[in-house]
Amino acid sequence: VSPLHRGIDTSEVEREISFRTECGLYYSYYKQMIQAASIQQGLHGLVYDNKTESVRTINILERMNVYQEVFLSILYRILPIQQYLEPVYFYIYTLFGLQAVYVIALYVTSWLLSGTWLSGLLAACWYITNRIDTTRVEFTIPLRENWALPFFAVQIAAITYLLRTHLQPVQERLTLMAVFIATFLFSLTWQFNQFMMLIQALALFILDCFDMLPTAKVMWLYIIQISGLLLVCVLQFFNSMILGSLLISFNASVLVARTIQKNLKKGGLLNRLGKLILHVLLVLCLTLLINKLIKDYSFFFRDFDANLYLCEEAFGLLPLNTFSRLSDTLLFYVYIFVLFFMTVAAVIIAFWNLSGSNQVQFMEKMEECTVTLKPDAAYNLIHTILFGCLALSTMRMKYLWTSHMCVFASFGLCSTEVWKLTLKCIHLYTSQRTRVIKYSVPVMTLLYISYKFWPGIMDELSELREFYDPDTVELMNWIKSNTPNTAVFAGSMQLLAGVKLCTGRTLTNHPHYEDKHLRERTKQIYQIYAKRSPEDVYRILRSFGTDYVILEDSICYERRHSRGCRLRDLLDIANGHIMDGLGENEPDLKPSLYPRFCEEIKKNLPPYTIHFTRVFQNKTFHVYKLAKHK
Repeated sequence: VSPLHRGIDTSEVEREISFRTECGLYYSYYKQMIQAASIQQGLHGLVYDNKTESVRTINILERMNVYQEVFLSILYRILPIQQYLEPVYFYIYTLFGLQAVYVIALYVTSWLLSGTWLSGLLAACWYITNRIDTTRVEFTIPLRENWALPFFAVQIAAITYLLRTHLQPVQERLTLMAVFIATFLFSLTWQFNQFMMLIQALALFILDCFDMLPTAKVMWLYIIQISGLLLVCVLQFFNSMILGSLLISFNASVLVARTIQKNLKKGGLLNRLGKLILHVLLVLCLTLLINKLIKDYSFFFRDFDANLYLCEEAFGLLPLNTFSRLSDTLLFYVYIFVLFFMTVAAVIIAFWNLSGSNQVQFMEKMEECTVTLKPDAAYNLIHTILFGCLALSTMRMKYLWTSHMCVFASFGLCSTEVWKLTLKCIHLYTSQRTRVIKYSVPVMTLLYISYKFWPGIMDELSELREFYDPDTVELMNWIKSNTPNTAVFAGSMQLLAGVKLCTGRTLTNHPHYEDKHLRERTKQIYQIYAKRSPEDVYRILRSFGTDYVILEDSICYERRHSRGCRLRDLLDIANGHIMDGLGENEPDLKPSLYPRFCEEIKKNLPPYTIHFTRVFQNKTFHVYKLAKHK
């Protein structure tokens, strides 16, 4: 009997499996809230969830950043739009709307820095034409970063405005409020917020040490970061990962150190350098001490957990072809040009600030080829350098850098200061010539981008693409039709997220990998791809209440990764077994007494059929039902 005759909405399954891996898991909570009998019941189901991890009740609001799904589901329930708009489209349109906020924030930041709307327009155009490297929203809509980065961009815009000189007290208070709201929303929507804000805090710390930012405003920004994160900590039921974050320890340490060292910015060059070194050491020691006192959990991964991440391309170094793509739109060339001149100016001004009033004559001599660096430009300079280092080391984090690269490059191209510095260094400076170049070069760049990339963008918009994965659709439909609602499924993290979304069945493990117990559980479940006896695998699976296990040929016979990075290799190493295939092995690895479980089970040999019965099979998946021995 076909799925349609069984009353299954195949089109809904096809739509939902397009939310791959963790995207499907997050979206499932939005779906769960909408399908709940009431809002209160939906919230209760999230706080006391026993379907995401079998034989265990967890608090989803504490473990995951899903308040955006909660808010959106409540909004969908109370607005009179159910007849006109399906829940999935309301979700998608909201996220795409948030991306518009993202682009507007980039536009505003660039405009604030340069003083011309032309700069903002160029930043927006660069962001759109480089979208392969500036955003992942096209392909992974529910990802936490797609919710968070627009708020981060708004926060950067607000900080840029806050660091302007001669603000009125009312303007300053309103801007601080905007920074706080944006920081809070950014922290609420992404579990990695604390690491991004730690880099931001380091940028503020560096600039404050070199006297390039107003100290009072920097202190307020530290306090806002701490208070925003602590408020999120309360909403997430005092999540231990937040309480033990380095950001809180670092910011608290800086505030304490500044209270102790009140005369940090007085004295000559050597005196200032001595105080600065002492200040950095004091902050470092206090950070480690405070973090040690409040940290009561372990977030550090073992070899298996670390390699499971590090073997993925997204967590590797930034590929070199990224720079060739960014260069096609001229973005990377302009960025390097602006970065060079701004960095030179920053180094000279930092030296001047540390040297104190004695060096006025030195600065007068350097006047011909230096410019003043405004606090807002100084912040954005250090911000782009630090996030650039992060992106170079971890490809997944490039989206924090490339979007800001658009802002920084467009600002520099439209900046009077940058062109003034450039022309002075080659002895061609006049104010009129600077004004002409400041507007003509950005206009020519915009014309070039429009001519080269606009037709391609129009072609892409006219294309209708379809997500096609019949094997997964067949699997999900089979699960919905042939297994009880209370059935517990084991398998890969990525696939099980889709199982929860499409079928509502209970899982043994899932892709939200930040929990220590879940990491240990996942390693145990993954023994289905290791060289283990059927008795061991059966015992492990039953300990988690498993009724069905799904085996994937794409994992069992994986070729995507090189030897040593395939999941089966990671498991072999963790279990002390020699890896498959030609190549070297560590000397302490031994041959396994058993063949690989996922291969051997398909032969239907008696030691396996006693515990496992195949109930479903297609070209990609094999589903086995576990026997229930007394």
